[in-house]
Order: sequence, then structure tokens, then C-alpha cells
Amino acid sequence: MITAAKPVPIQKLVEGLRQLPESIFDQTEPLRKFLEDTPVEADSLVPYLTWDRHHYTRNLIDRTPLYELMAICWEIGQVSSVHNHRDQNCWMAVPVGRLLVENFHLVHQDLQAGRCRLEPLNTVEMNPAHACAVDLADPVHRVVNPREFSQRAVSLHVYSRPFDTCVVYSPEQGTCGKIQLHFNTMFGKTAGN
Repeated sequence: MITAAKPVPIQKLVEGLRQLPESIFDQTEPLRKFLEDTPVEADSLVPYLTWDRHHYTRNLIDRTPLYELMAICWEIGQVSSVHNHRDQNCWMAVPVGRLLVENFHLVHQDLQAGRCRLEPLNTVEMNPAHACAVDLADPVHRVVNPREFSQRAVSLHVYSRPFDTCVVYSPEQGTCGKIQLHFNTMFGKTAGN
């Protein structure tokens, strides 16, 4: 019988991330397993959570030159754009609720012309017992909090290295373009405009 790890306060996760050797951030599985083995107490995230009924929120918890850690708050039915992570590694854990990650294969991209072609690959469920990592071979994906799940969700994202732009895609229209990323809060305080 497998026993789930005991949840820890978010600061324990931050301390653990800051102690990991740089080489771990260049691999996929060790950090995914670290997140799965270090679940976070939902109550400890409260200072970092903001909710918006129109759009999910991005809330920066910790940032070093090696990684950034954020909490994303998802109301029922909210969906991210299909996007990439600028060739950076990304790991995701869900301490509250559950979410779907829909992965895509990028068949063709011409960023200058704003055109692309994507094919659906697979869908993975994330929940408190199952963290996941973005596949660098096929890093294009979107995150979904389906209405049928009938609950808010919070996901923790670790990006290595930090980045502030990404490419978003419309699989239906075959278009793509670069966007600037922003945070709703940084270190528990409202982000400046």
C-alpha cells in the first residue's frame, strides 16, 4: 500500500527547491517526483492566492536566477491559452482541486507570419497525488479546469529558467503570436502596473 506524503507549508517547498542542485532543473523526472513527494498544505498558500471570475490569476511565490515558483488560481471553467514555455522546463502540481493538461504536437510554426499547425496529442489529469512535467519534445499545451469538475483549483508551477514572454497558439484558426506575461501578485502583494 502506498501512503501519500504529508503536506508541508509552502515555505518548506521553497526551502527544498532552493537546496536542489542546478542539474536537477535540467532533468524532468527528479523535480516532478520532488513535487509529488512534497505536497503543499492548501492553507499555507492563502497569502499568495487571488481569484478573478474572468481570468485565471498568476501569483509569484519565489524567484531565483534558476527558477520561478507561482500559484495559478482557476475558477470553474477557466482555461489557459494553448502556449509554450520558451524552451524552458516546467513542472506542475495541484494542491487544490484537479486540472487537465491538454498536450499538442507543433507540426509547423512561422512566428513571423503568425501561422501554425497543431495536432492534439493527449490529455493528462493533475491532482494532489499526481504532479506532471511539460515534455520538452512536445511542450505546447493548455491547462483546463473543466466545468464538470465543479470546483476551484490551484496549481503550482515551477519554471526553469524564469521567462516573461511565451508563444500562444490558436489550433482552430492556425495562428500564433508572442505575448508578454505578467503576475497578478508578487510575493503576496499586488503586482505594480
